[in-house]
Formats: sequence, C-alpha cells, structure tokens
Amino acid sequence: MKQILFWLLLAGCCNVAVAQEIKYVSKNNDWDPDSLGNHRVVITVNHTDSKVAKAFIEWRRNDAHPENKDLFVVDSATNKIISNVSVTSISRESCTLFFEPVSGDQKYFVYYLPYKVDRKSNYPNAKYLKPGQTASNDWVQSINTAIIENARVESIESINAINSFYPMEVIATKAETDSLIHQNAGRSYFVFPEDRLHSIRMKHDLSQRWILEGVKNIFAGDVKRGENYAYQLGIYPVTKNLKDVKIAFSALKSKTGRQISSKVMSCLNTNGVDFRGGTFNHSVDVAKGDIQALWCLVNIPSTTLAGTYSGYVTVSAKNAENTKIGIRLTVGKAIAVKGGVNEPWKQTRLTWLNSAIAQKNEIIKPYIPLVVKDNSIALLGRKVILDKTGFPKNIETYFTPEMTSFSTTAKQVISNPIELKAENSNGLEQWQSKGVKFVETDAGTVKWTAENTSANLQMDVSGSLEFDGFSSYAVKVTALQDVNLNDIRMEIPFNKDAAKYIMGLNLKGEKRPDHYEWKWDVAHKSQDGAWLGDVNAGLQYSLRDENYVRPLNTNFYLQKPLLLPTSWGNDGKGGVNITENGNTVLVNNYSGSRNLKKGDVLYYNFTMLITPFHPINTDFQWATRFYHKYDNIDTIKATGATVINIHHGTPINPYINYPFIAHDAMKAYVDEAHKKGLKVKIYNTVRELSNSAYETFAMRSLGHEIYSTGKGGGYSWLQEHISDDYIAAWYVPEVRDAAIINSGMSRWHNYYVEGMNWLVQNVGIDGIYLDDVAFDRTTMKRIKRVLTQDGHPGIIDLHSANQYNKNDGFNNSANLYMEHFPYLNRLWFGEYFDYEKNSPDFFITEVSGIPFGLMGEMLQGGGNPYRGMIYGMTNRMPWSDNADPRPIWKLWDDFGMKGTKMIGYWVENNPVKTDNPEVLATIYKKDKAVLVSIASWVKTDVNVKLLIDWKALGIDPAKATIIAPEVKNFQPTASFKDGEDIPVQTGKGWLIIIKEK
Repeated sequence: MKQILFWLLLAGCCNVAVAQEIKYVSKNNDWDPDSLGNHRVVITVNHTDSKVAKAFIEWRRNDAHPENKDLFVVDSATNKIISNVSVTSISRESCTLFFEPVSGDQKYFVYYLPYKVDRKSNYPNAKYLKPGQTASNDWVQSINTAIIENARVESIESINAINSFYPMEVIATKAETDSLIHQNAGRSYFVFPEDRLHSIRMKHDLSQRWILEGVKNIFAGDVKRGENYAYQLGIYPVTKNLKDVKIAFSALKSKTGRQISSKVMSCLNTNGVDFRGGTFNHSVDVAKGDIQALWCLVNIPSTTLAGTYSGYVTVSAKNAENTKIGIRLTVGKAIAVKGGVNEPWKQTRLTWLNSAIAQKNEIIKPYIPLVVKDNSIALLGRKVILDKTGFPKNIETYFTPEMTSFSTTAKQVISNPIELKAENSNGLEQWQSKGVKFVETDAGTVKWTAENTSANLQMDVSGSLEFDGFSSYAVKVTALQDVNLNDIRMEIPFNKDAAKYIMGLNLKGEKRPDHYEWKWDVAHKSQDGAWLGDVNAGLQYSLRDENYVRPLNTNFYLQKPLLLPTSWGNDGKGGVNITENGNTVLVNNYSGSRNLKKGDVLYYNFTMLITPFHPINTDFQWATRFYHKYDNIDTIKATGATVINIHHGTPINPYINYPFIAHDAMKAYVDEAHKKGLKVKIYNTVRELSNSAYETFAMRSLGHEIYSTGKGGGYSWLQEHISDDYIAAWYVPEVRDAAIINSGMSRWHNYYVEGMNWLVQNVGIDGIYLDDVAFDRTTMKRIKRVLTQDGHPGIIDLHSANQYNKNDGFNNSANLYMEHFPYLNRLWFGEYFDYEKNSPDFFITEVSGIPFGLMGEMLQGGGNPYRGMIYGMTNRMPWSDNADPRPIWKLWDDFGMKGTKMIGYWVENNPVKTDNPEVLATIYKKDKAVLVSIASWVKTDVNVKLLIDWKALGIDPAKATIIAPEVKNFQPTASFKDGEDIPVQTGKGWLIIIKEK
C-alpha cells in the first residue's frame, strides 16, 4: 500500500490555514469499484452516543457538478450501506455530511463518484449515480445542523494507484487561486515549473500542490549523464488569452565554464519531427483560466561531466510579457543506460516522439533495388514505363498465374497510357509536354517531374515509385486564364485480362461488372478508389488532394471520415464510371464541370499500388502454424503450432498497445519459447492506447495531435482523469484497461517504431500480431525494418474484422489495408467474414491474399475448411473445438507439403479440374504425387468427376491410386477410380491424394 501524507497547511500568501491532516492512500483493489466507485473518504466517529454524526470533508474534487452525483456511507464493521445520510452542502471544494453511525465509534467509508457499468462490455459507459433521499424523514428531522463535528476525516483513498487524484488532480480552492493572483498582481500569466514525475493533468484548475509551493522562478532537477531528461512548465493565463506561446532555451553552464548546449533541448509542444521524418513547428494558444503543460526535453550528452549546470528558459507570447525561469540541473556521475529508456515512468521515452528511426527508404527483403533505364523503372516482378506526361504509359507484371514464381512474359495491366483530361466547351485541352525529368533515382525510390501546358491550363506532375510497387502522384493544375471546364478526369484504361475482379467503390470482392457507376459519399463511406486486377496483375488507386488526412477505421470511421477532395469531389459532382469496351476496361474518374479563375490551383493527386507484390511463399504457409492464445509453452508445442501470438489482456501483455510494463515476464516467456523451438509474437498496433501508458498526460498536452477529439464517456477512469474531448476505446474488464482512440497519423507512430525496436532488442520478440491497422505504409516499412534487424524473423500477421459495414465506412478490409500487404507474412481475415454465403471471387480477393503475394487463414466460426484448402488456408489454434486445424496439419505433414507446387483453380492449365464449374479444384503437386483439394459452391449435393491431365501431372494413370485419407471432422477414408463419380455435399469437398503405386 502506497501512503502519502498531505498537510493542508496552506502557504502564507493565501492567509488560510487548515488544522486537519489528510492522508492520501492508494489501496490494493480492496473493494468493488464498479458498484462503489474508485474513491472513498475514511472517517472516524469518536465519543458520540448520538444517532447523528457530522463530518466536514475538504475533498477538493476535480469533477464537475458533484451535487448531481450520489455518495454512499458504508459501515466498516458490517460493510453495509447506511441509509440515514443527509448532505447539507456540497461543492467541488468540500462537503458537509450527516449520517447515522450505526456501529457507534467506528470507521466509516464515504464512497463518492459511485457508478454502474456493464462489466461484460468491451465498450462500457460508466453512469454516475444520481443522488436521492434514502434517510427516513424522522431521522432527517432529528438532525441538529449546529452540532459540533464529531466525525474526523482520516484519509482519502483510491481503489489503486492509477486511480489516485493525488497530488496533481487535487484542486486549489477559489479563495486560494484568487489570493495567489492577488499576491502576484501585474502578471499576465503564471509559469509553474514542475518535475517529470508529476504530470500536469488538469486543464481548468490549479493543483493545490502549486498553491503550497507558490509561483516559483526556478526549476531544479537531478539527472544522469546521457539521460533523456524532461521537465514541465505549466502556463496559466490570468488576465487574457495567450497567443503563440513559445520557449527559448539558453545553454546550461557550470561554474567551471562547461556547458550543455541548447541544441539538445526542445519543447515537445512547439516543435517536433513528424511520422514521415519532417520537422514542424506548432503554435500554442492558451485560454485565460486554462492550464497548458509545456514539456521540455533535455537529452544530456553522455560526455557531460558531473556537476551543476545553470541557465534559463524564456517563455514568450505574441501578446504578453516574457517570463524567465531559471533552470538548474545537477548532473551525477552515473551514466544512464540507453538514455534511461528502461525507466519510462521518468518520461525518458518522450524523446521517442521525435524519432526518425528507420525512415531511410532502404530495401526490405524480398524486394530488390529499382532500376531506371530510359523512361522505364523495373522492380520486383513488375515494370513501369512512363509517358512524356509523367503518367504511366505501360504497367507490366511478370508473375506466373500460379503466383509461385516469375514469368519471362509480361502481362499488361493497362492497354493505353493513363491520362488526365481537361475538357472545355470546344473539346479537350491539348497538353504540350516537356517530357519526364528524373529528380531522384535511389535504390528504394525513384522520383520524376513533368510539365504539361495547354491553352488554358498548366499541369505539373510530380511522381514517385518505390521498391514495393507503391506510386504517388501530386498533380497540380493551374489556370493560366479564366476558363469554364466541362470536366477534368483521369482515365485508366485497364487491359481486360488484368481487370477480372474488382474490390472497392461500394463493391465487395467480386467479378467486375461490365458497367458500373459510383459517386462520392465521404460522410458515410470510406471509399476513394478501388483495386482492379487478376490474380497475377492488378492496380489499386486512391483519389486524393493536398488536404488528405487518413480517416479513423474499425468502428470509428463516422467520427473522423474522409475529407472530400476539392478536386476530384468538386462538391459532389465527381465520381467514377467503369465501362468495358472490347479488350479495354475504361475506369473514368471524373470531377465534373467547374469554372476556374486565372491563378486558381487544384491538386488531382492519387496513389497507386501495382499488384502482386511478390510470389506467394507456400512453404512458409505449411511450416508456420499460429497458436493465438497465451498458454503453457509445452501445451502449445504439443499441438504442432510453431508461433505463439500473445494478445493484450494477458499476464505478460496486459495493456493494449503498450507492451512495456510487464516486459520482464514477457522476456522470460519468450526465452523459454525460444529454447523449446517456438517463436513468440505480440499484439501491438496503433488505433487506441492504454490508459496505463506513462506518457498519457504528456501526450494529452499536445491537444489532438495524438488523441482524437470526441464526446468522452467510457469507463470511469477516463471520465475521472481525462474528463472530456476524447473517444473511449477498447476496455478489458479483467485488468480494467481503458484505452483512448488515437487521432490518426501523428508522432505516436515514431514512439511506436522506437518501442518495437526496443522490444526486439530487449525482449527478443519475433514479430507482431496486428489487429486492424491505424497507421500508413510509411510506419509499416519502419516497423518491418526494426523487426527484421540483425537477422530477426520479423513475422507480421494482420487480422481484420470485416470493414464492410456502416461504422467502418463500407470499405473492404483488403482494399483498406493493401498498402501494408508488401510487409505482411500472413492474413487472418477474419471476424464477420462469411465463408458460407460468399463466392469464390470474394474468397480469392478479400480473404486469401493470393493476388497480392500472401496467403491467409480463416477465423469466423472456424471458417469453411473445404473451401479454405483450395486457397491453402485453415483456421488457427485454438479457435474452436469444431474447427480444429490439427487433422489437416497432420495430412500436410503425412503428404509432405513442403516443396509442393500449388496450382490453383484460377490457373487455366491446372492439370486437375472437375466437370462442374461450381466445384473447384486446387492441387499441390510433387514428383509422382499430388494432393487435390476440391470444394463446392453448388447449392445442392452433387456428384462430380475429376478431369485429370495425367501427362501434366507426370503420373502414369495405370499405376495411380486415388485415395481420400481419413481426416478427423473433415472426411472419411475413401478410394476412387479414374472417371468415377465423387459425391460432394453442398458447401463441402474432399482432400484426395493421387500418386503412383
């Protein structure tokens, strides 16, 4: 039990004295907070035979309107709630309370902020109970309000340390605040220096800690050599709103002339490094009466000699006087290990928010360096040839239809160049192009520009292509004179053979329709483009402008949706139509009519992903078997699993997306697993962040850079400590882990990458399990680099619940996350995916991962094992007893799947087909043997025949056996003859081995 003594003897400047001593105590979960609340006052009644006890409680609450919230008085002797209670005055500062001391001289607990919550929900909303009369009228009438207080406050207790309000959320009274302002008349604002261990939390109240300490003009701290040190300056405007608050640092000097340069100092709130590695400045305004914490970072060089170093910081605002605060740091002889990041409670990791680790666009295996020749750019399995306009003239892929290797013959993704066309009343603007100019030709990135002009417009094209197949275009269209336009549109003429399927634009993964129309609806739909492709060739594109911001996803799209691109959207006039004409599928991305004035600028930006990214790795699929649960390692190994996924809410990873608190236990588990031949990955992603993060309030001081704006609510801790303006996220009742939604792309991603780097180096994790993703491909590349450093495997598997619903903006999971696919090892799509009602086209595009170079697994209800196997998929352990993958794993091992060649039903020359187009067959071929997987989409039971090309199989039919081995919960033993009917139940299938005797 942590116990803190707090003397309420106020500073002399306040001219107020309170004779009572109050202890603030953090308990060890001694009561049920979900019925009594997280806080209580301990009161002792002494020397009374009266039926009425009177207590004055100076609780200094930070919540608004305590008069609207109930409180309970509990008898400690019986642990029962006392009915006869009367509150005669209540405010945020104090309360006068009368109650019946039913057990006489004894301790009584006053529980305040009691609430009720649905403990089964992962998105609870605590409701604070309203006050009501429980006392009898007779007892109330017996109260003599003038009686002397006979109940003494001994302490104020919180259910545990994280729920404690002490000391930074214990408010100053109005009288104390007014007195402080009076004593320091003439100042526009106060600056309260504060150490790193007491994060400034309250936005609208001074803490009593500051009243006791008074307004100081110096800060002193102790620091180690090489330590990432932090301190705070609390800015409190008292006469007016402050505009553009800044901090200037001086060097810190010792008496002997040594110094700590101001270059190692920064303010987290005003300057930083964004998630792409660029620097930025941020303007900080502070409203009168509010408190703004400014976090100051000093990365002490390890070469600094021990001693005391002094200097100052100057706080300035555009509309107020400057304030100097002296800074005195005493540097000890000890050297901090790695900047002190192993002690994160000291805020030593705040510097990670400005990290640029792994930003350099170095090649990541299996990708290869880009090769530029004339106007062509070659990359792994693909090639882009640029037109003189700067747009692609040709896009080629070199993957075999099986997707297991490369071909020497190119498959054309587009049949003609991609064009941006501007049309006026007289016809098309005729572009005069100066040709492509390459401005960067690095191994990982190639960049180019192209200037194009017409009679009325100038089009400046800036394009780039990266080693994984991602291409980005900034297209600036400037009006050279006033012009009325009927349309500006981008036409993508797909080769029909490379546009078999479509996914996006309000279409699920399916066969592409011959004609299709789509309009923008960003308020409801997270749709700004689509993927069109075949298994071994395709293109995803997204339409954007210069103001693009990544929206929220996974249940929260409607709270921060896409911004309608000014260019493409054109106030709702824009849209997409798709038309098949001969061998071309024209995707017309139009923006509609508009009038431009001379000098007007529009940005018709877009991104592209050229698919597939790499061949599928079938051997990895057969050998790598996930166990998705924290469990005894020997138990896991006995199942045949090879990789353990450790979710949050477990003993070694209790807090969501903050796997740093139980890291010692995690390391011990990882070490044991490694000794026994297993790998361990952990749940760690970005979308929400645990309230247990040490840096929570430092990041709250950044406004909405890291945490999203919202309506608040959620679990009690959030309401009591974050208060307002946030979105409550996932909650784990077992550990009372209450998360907050992140705002999207922010410096938290820098911290996230640094954190993953730390986990690889210090814990030895083998990768991460991603449960939906709220960051972009820049962060994904950085993560892959740190996970695979020094030979670490860096396995990443991505799970997604089906995003095609209202709350997620009707986006296909595979379309939403395709930018991450180049760096994944496995898909797990996923919850709310229907494996029974959806077509093979849905399976191949939205579930399997095969058109992108990946393989997957099934989740919802264990999946359909028959249909899954034609894509090489099972479910994973230990999802459900009725969908145990181990019998199929055993068949894989018995047959010897390693080294087999997978030839899917989508391959035209597959040597084994069935005579029913709705019963599909995929084979796994090796020398003189083949495993045939068949699955039915016929709505009734049918008989089918296998159509076998024996020569292509390399098997003599006269010596062949056709046997279905017994697979528990899948199929009985059976044998068949060539040409014999095979009965197939609806929705099911067979695994059949054909081999020579």
